[in-house]
Amino acid sequence: MEMGFHIFVAFLASQAVWVGAEEAGPGECVPGFQVKKYQVEYNGGFQKDQPLLQVLFDDCAGNEDVAFEVSNPDFLIDENLNLVPQRNVLNSGAVLFIHGLNQHADDMAQVDVLGAPARSPLREVLGVDRVPTSRLRRSLLAPPMFVIENQRSPFPRIMGKSHVIPNDLSSDRTFRLTGIGADEDPVGVFSINRYTGEVSVSRSLDREVIPAYQLQVSTVDMSGRLVEGPALLEISVIDQNDNRPIFRELRYSGEVLEGSPTGTTVMTMTAVDADDPSTDNAVLRYNILSQSPNKPSPNMFYIDPERGQIVTVISPSLLDRETLPTTTYELEIEAKDMAGSDVGLKGTATATITITDRNDHAPEFTHSLFQATVDEGSNGVVVNLTVDDRDDPATGAWRVVYSIINGDPNQSFAITTNLDNNEGMLSVIKPLDYESTAFHTLLIKVENEEALVPDVGYGSSSTATVHVTVQDVNEGPVFYPDPMVVTKEENISVGSFVAMLNATDPDYLQSQSIRFAILRDPAGWLSVNPVRGSVNTTAVLDRESPYVHNNQYTAVFMASDNGDPPATGTGTLVITLEDVNDNAPYVYPSVVRVCEDAKEVNMFMVGGRDKDIYPNGEPFKIELGKQSGLDKTWRAVRVNNTHSQVTLLHGLKRANYQLPLVVADSGVPSLSSNTEIKVQVCTCKKHRMDCNAAGSLRSGLLPLLAAAAMLLSTLCL
Repeated sequence: MEMGFHIFVAFLASQAVWVGAEEAGPGECVPGFQVKKYQVEYNGGFQKDQPLLQVLFDDCAGNEDVAFEVSNPDFLIDENLNLVPQRNVLNSGAVLFIHGLNQHADDMAQVDVLGAPARSPLREVLGVDRVPTSRLRRSLLAPPMFVIENQRSPFPRIMGKSHVIPNDLSSDRTFRLTGIGADEDPVGVFSINRYTGEVSVSRSLDREVIPAYQLQVSTVDMSGRLVEGPALLEISVIDQNDNRPIFRELRYSGEVLEGSPTGTTVMTMTAVDADDPSTDNAVLRYNILSQSPNKPSPNMFYIDPERGQIVTVISPSLLDRETLPTTTYELEIEAKDMAGSDVGLKGTATATITITDRNDHAPEFTHSLFQATVDEGSNGVVVNLTVDDRDDPATGAWRVVYSIINGDPNQSFAITTNLDNNEGMLSVIKPLDYESTAFHTLLIKVENEEALVPDVGYGSSSTATVHVTVQDVNEGPVFYPDPMVVTKEENISVGSFVAMLNATDPDYLQSQSIRFAILRDPAGWLSVNPVRGSVNTTAVLDRESPYVHNNQYTAVFMASDNGDPPATGTGTLVITLEDVNDNAPYVYPSVVRVCEDAKEVNMFMVGGRDKDIYPNGEPFKIELGKQSGLDKTWRAVRVNNTHSQVTLLHGLKRANYQLPLVVADSGVPSLSSNTEIKVQVCTCKKHRMDCNAAGSLRSGLLPLLAAAAMLLSTLCL
């Protein structure tokens, strides 16, 4: 029954398509079945999977996702649009209906089965007409119904009627209506007459809230048991033009470049209408109601009535941002439904169009000549260069870059741009010398950050000349070389000549004298002749002094001229001191320990040190003193250039002893010194060294042995 209901609904809907096909002009595609009626002969039944005929269906859009439904479920439409039995069918009935449906088409075709016997309900119950068997009920038909939205009273209103085929509804069977809008929320919108099948609507509907309802119609007996159905009842709400167009935004913004060709797209305005999009109620047309300001033309722009695209109408020469009365125009745009007819509803919005700048004006200097004065030796900004540019200050078409194209071979000048006002700040970055050049002539060029449009170029006004006058300033004397480096032997006699300072006055155009003075002499070793600049010693130069670093002594001198006002300069003198063997070496450590039993720890290491450097220092010669019989108890043997090993030859009584040693350096002539070191003879037991009686602190024997071994290995490398 449900299948029959679908077919009946589709059939009714197809009638409108059929009428449309008759009204369509030649060559126009009408969606749906291109042939509405077909015939097939009955020859005692139909064999499974044997095609009977091919239907012609075209949705005018490629036949994507078309679904077909046949009134007799024993048949189907295959992918090649053939009518095919799904099983062996003995009794097909005299008529088959085929329903075709997708988003582009909804249509019905009829197939007459010529010579087919009438279908017997008894044979259907017994299952003799087809294999496999299935029980068929009588057809309950619920044709599609339509109701106009926003209807006024009185209610209820009858919309249509459901039928039972054959029409033999007995008195003990009644109609029942179920689904959303009947017994489900919203409850009671629709109702059905139990005995006649008439369907009524109970109140006004709003298509924009619910555009369609799908209900179920069935028949039940007196006990409420289902007899036929349920069959689908589709109720469509017919649209009325009760919604005006609404723009997605109240205010739209767009831009168009000045000088753009006529017909340039600026923006697209879009409005929506909640009415049925398949009717004129939602077909919109756009129109410009007003333009502000209305100069140089009240019709500078045009809007496509169907697409809402705003384009320029004004000629490119008039679309000049610099000559227009404003750079912003406001358009009031109207959208009207009913395809723009007089009865259509309206909605409005504002379009703000900004004329954006292109670089069609070259920057120009406000003056062809700029002048500046600067003191020699100084740096910083000396003059501000000013330009005019008619382009938009917020763009690279207005912002400028300055460059020096002539007159600065030494790159003594630079120009930076003030981003706030476009002024060029000419600065001296390398101090200028009055004596070398007292006057500079610079040629300056100004350009925009963005390139000019092809038909505009830079003219003579985009260059300017800058005259920079250098004023003479009394400059301090300059030492040369600076620093001055000389080499002297330490210990030279007091009053010895060290160096002759050389300082010149840059102001050679003036006759000025120079006097010298000491600015810093850390050790107080030097003097300078104030007129000649000769430097002499006032004390003995000592390479080993704490004021000498890396064999160099540094002093700073000052030279002053007699200008007005006087100017000074400083120079540095570095004296490299050569070493003289003027320091005797000495022995370390001053205290050593051995065991009273010579079989234990009986030796120690001593080393030599010297403040002098090579060749007046190591290698050292360390020997026993010249005391008689000393070599019977001790022996000194050289280990390397700096150390010797002293060995106790026999046991000594636990006590403190003074051991005389002589150490000599390698200078020519050599210097030597006599040194006594304290030898503590201690008692050694159980790997411990006890030096208490010798006036010594206790210390471990094993650590001493380890230290001695490490020292020997190091010295022998």
